[in-house]
Amino acid sequence: MSEPILKTSRVSKSFGGLKAIRDVSFEVAPGEIFGIAGPNGSGKSTLFNIITGIPFGPNAGEVWFKGKRIDGQPAFKIARMGLSRTFQKDAEFPDLSARETLAVSAVFCGGLDRRQAAERSEEAFALVAFAPHRRDMASAGLSVFEKKQLMIASALVSKPDILMLDEPASGLTKPEIQALDTLLRNVNAAGVTILLIEHVLTLLMSVSQRLLILNQGQQLAEGEPRAVMRQPDVIEAYLGKRTQ
Repeated sequence: MSEPILKTSRVSKSFGGLKAIRDVSFEVAPGEIFGIAGPNGSGKSTLFNIITGIPFGPNAGEVWFKGKRIDGQPAFKIARMGLSRTFQKDAEFPDLSARETLAVSAVFCGGLDRRQAAERSEEAFALVAFAPHRRDMASAGLSVFEKKQLMIASALVSKPDILMLDEPASGLTKPEIQALDTLLRNVNAAGVTILLIEHVLTLLMSVSQRLLILNQGQQLAEGEPRAVMRQPDVIEAYLGKRTQ
């Protein structure tokens, strides 16, 4: 494995007596699509929060991005270093057009001026294959899949090195999931490393080069996706213990 673009070392996060993440360590190579899976409540989104500093960092452990330690840094600094993310719940400005939404992201998250924002917005739209005739439509009138495209484009407009996606396939139909598969491959082919949390295992298995499984805040398995999903402890985490 080449020098990692992202690395966590024994990161942990507790909320009172609840240990949400416990001693999780992994590395992501540049240009990789790295999948993260696990049962509900296993700590996947908390791990994303720890890495990005939104809304909190770790209680213990270290996070390294492009050779620099970033845990403890403000979230906006981490983002401007080249690490962007999306969230489980789609968020848009309902009264703004898709084009205006990207401009806001480019200016306030990417630190760009208006001309640069317009250029980057068009590039991001093209990368996620957002239909040109829908770009001036109010975000509230977009379809579920178009809102997903817009959410991803908003994260891409600052040209991040890493794109972290939290369950982007949620609420999509099977054809839309297939379209999302293509979208993710195109983004990755453009040189963007991707971290992907996803409950739709068909998508996760299709696009990921490696897979990390969490369970009850702990690292359960890591490796080639099909090999990982065949491990007895991973099967047990998803399906429960077999009774006689």
